[in-house]
Amino acid sequence: MKKGIFAFLLLLIYSGAATAQTQPNIILIIADDVGYEDLGCTGNASVKTPNIDKLAREGMRFTNAYVTSSSCSPSRVGIITSRYPHNTGAAELHTPAPAHLTFFPALLKQRGYYTAQLGKWHEGPATKAAYDTMITSVTLNGAGGEDQWISLLRNRPKSKPFFFWLAPSDAHREWQPNSFAAPTNPDSVVVPPTLANTSETRKDLAAYYDEISRLDYYIGELQSALAEEGIANNTIIIFLSDNGRPFPASKTRLYDTGVKTPLIIKWPGKVKQEICSSLVSTIDIAPTILHWTGIKPPASFQGRSFNKLLTSPKSEFRHYIFTEHNWHDYEAYERGVRTKEYLYILNLRPQFANQGPLDAVNSPSFESLTEALAGNKLTDQQKEIFISPRSTEELISDRLDDPQLLKRMAKLRRILKKWQRETGDTAPTNLTPDWYDRQNGKELPAKNKRGEMPGASKQADRINKSGPF
Repeated sequence: MKKGIFAFLLLLIYSGAATAQTQPNIILIIADDVGYEDLGCTGNASVKTPNIDKLAREGMRFTNAYVTSSSCSPSRVGIITSRYPHNTGAAELHTPAPAHLTFFPALLKQRGYYTAQLGKWHEGPATKAAYDTMITSVTLNGAGGEDQWISLLRNRPKSKPFFFWLAPSDAHREWQPNSFAAPTNPDSVVVPPTLANTSETRKDLAAYYDEISRLDYYIGELQSALAEEGIANNTIIIFLSDNGRPFPASKTRLYDTGVKTPLIIKWPGKVKQEICSSLVSTIDIAPTILHWTGIKPPASFQGRSFNKLLTSPKSEFRHYIFTEHNWHDYEAYERGVRTKEYLYILNLRPQFANQGPLDAVNSPSFESLTEALAGNKLTDQQKEIFISPRSTEELISDRLDDPQLLKRMAKLRRILKKWQRETGDTAPTNLTPDWYDRQNGKELPAKNKRGEMPGASKQADRINKSGPF
């Protein structure tokens, strides 16, 4: 071997630059408003998701993964920055992430990855620099946001590893026509106990399931294309949702119906084909991805890598999960901390009902609930969204016979306060008010007026450095 060639090879080895052969490709698929409970692999027989179910069988499915906020842009900004919403300056819906934050795709790009973003883009203009390619046009991305997936894969630079942030609009309202598969039969739909069992609700759910099935179809097409390209074994697929289903009692709520996410990770030969019940937060995704690529997470990240779970799924990872609910069409300030068995919620706006976001209020399912409420035909579980005033504190558990409930509630209250103190989570009195009526969804005079965001003052850059969380 000539000396010059040998020196060049050494340069490649020690330069730290990523190559398509040495580094894994990474595809992050963030479904839009798909509830944890609305996939075949999580127990829903009414929706057809054969490709997502296959993905779960071939990888690791997490049964206790949670988003930081059951609201689209705060949840996504939390993922891309590995920070809690009140620590991003973007705690409320449609608030762009500040430019001073570190976006993990930018770190991959600096290391030599080809980075691309397709579909829904809610993180703000400051994130543009993190991507080599962005296609956010609804026309180009198609009704469900998946039309460009295969083209992106085929036309990527083959000399580089890639990171794709795929953000389909499925299954966000308004529903789009289903033209690729047999529609879901409303009569086959099992209505969740939080909704009224009417024909309108079943049709609403069936249309929602159709959008999930469209997303599932394209996930199957993507996996086939990866195999045809010969890179399936060196490509990590991460699937999750940004928040719960866009129905009353789900999206924006801090119950599991709002914040539990169907996290699945497939990496052939590297990730065990098992179910993991360890507690995981979506702020842990960025440091985990960086761990895979050998990049040290910046000090600003509040999450940490859960890589060890991928080979040892029974290991403990987090003791507590923290979630928050800030303005999303309606004024709100809720904080939640959960263990595997208990959920504690603090609500500093207890005077308001908690019916869900505007798209849920404008839905046929909500109309069915209001009609049944007027006729006094709702169960206690269905009435829950209309309760006003509400409790300032809630403790949710399946173990209501636990004689230590009050002590457990007191402990979780202390844990939450500690987390708030250490992350600079303020509780302003001048929060963004309701933009719409909570009963009929009509615009209010306060629309487009903003109050102070939680943690958006001088406390916004506080970092949680406490180990036990």
